[in-house]
Amino acid sequence: MIKILAIIMLVGGAIALVMGVLGIFGSIALMLSPWALAILGFIFFIAGISMLKYRKDTDEVAADHRKH
Repeated sequence: MIKILAIIMLVGGAIALVMGVLGIFGSIALMLSPWALAILGFIFFIAGISMLKYRKDTDEVAADHRKH
């Protein structure tokens, strides 16, 4: 479950980051502030990467508890 959430955050953050950067440089017109979109995209992208790297999935935690 945690890995699914991390992948969603990673993909959503990457999309928001790209759209924000394109909005900052004027390549795309957005309804939102491009700076806010780029900053939020960066935060979600980094959070998704760190969750994929360091968190055990809930299935793995449940399996560890069953072994003991």
